[in-house]
Amino acid sequence: MHPAFSVIFLTTLIGVGQGLFLALYTGQVYSMMKLLPTQDSMSFYAMGSLIALGFLVAGLLASFFHLGRMERAWRSASKWRTSWLSREVIILPIAIGLVALYGAAHYLGWNEPLFILAQTQPIDLTQIIGALATVATLTLFICTGMIYASLKFLQEWHSPLTVINYILLGGASGFTLAAAFSAYIGNDIINFYALWAIVLTITAFITRSASLVRNNHLKPKSNPQTAIGVRHTIISQKAQGAMCGSFNTREFFHGQSECRLKMLRTIFLMMVFLIPIGLLLAATYSVEEALTLFIVAFIVQYLGLIVERWYFFSEAKHPQNLYYQSVS
Repeated sequence: MHPAFSVIFLTTLIGVGQGLFLALYTGQVYSMMKLLPTQDSMSFYAMGSLIALGFLVAGLLASFFHLGRMERAWRSASKWRTSWLSREVIILPIAIGLVALYGAAHYLGWNEPLFILAQTQPIDLTQIIGALATVATLTLFICTGMIYASLKFLQEWHSPLTVINYILLGGASGFTLAAAFSAYIGNDIINFYALWAIVLTITAFITRSASLVRNNHLKPKSNPQTAIGVRHTIISQKAQGAMCGSFNTREFFHGQSECRLKMLRTIFLMMVFLIPIGLLLAATYSVEEALTLFIVAFIVQYLGLIVERWYFFSEAKHPQNLYYQSVS
């Protein structure tokens, strides 16, 4: 497939925003359970939510560049009963609204206990909103991943690993940013986020590698014979029947050589997984350089995610390319 940069930025930006919010709320839950020190609502949760909101809104804005007719954007939500894209269009603003409300609740100090859970744990409004936002965020991950995993004719995408990788890669980048943010404000839970960022990155490396191995061993269900309905044993295409390119050759094929794809695969494996893990480990042992290392780890990982997402789209081999392969 031909990767569209608007979709690449959409999926990577909202992934970071979702992952950062999940990191913030995870920290609050751990604090609620007395496993972590309590953090300041204003400087940590409210500001962190604002950063997460910025990534989510930036991703939403990036999606508009993929529309042919922006005035008809509302129609993308009309098929919610059958379309995962429509479901994503609906759940994305809901998630944005809940994350914004979560940050506002912390900013306004709406943390007075509303009731006591199990006679020991006080529950306030921020925890309730955070729980709802968590459900919306995870639902958004599933909807985004299922847009591609539900396409049976694209074997490279039609796998549970597609959804799993979207969740883990977004979570890894979000927790890495949370570690950088914690180092910036100087709180005492930096290593908590750094550890989770390393765990999520390693887990994502395993699942993403599994998808690469799986896709490398896929056997195409169609061939040139079935594409044109001719059962001759040897068929070689010389032209697609047109003297220049067409919509089919532009939109369903990336136009890059196999050597270039292998190079990009190596780059994203290094930038998304190996280099960030090394930087995160170094940051946990170097207090003086921790902030710089965490920031560099996030920047490198996010740039790697852009390459990874480009490779993800280009990796899918559309069946129509069996016919529209070349220009005479």
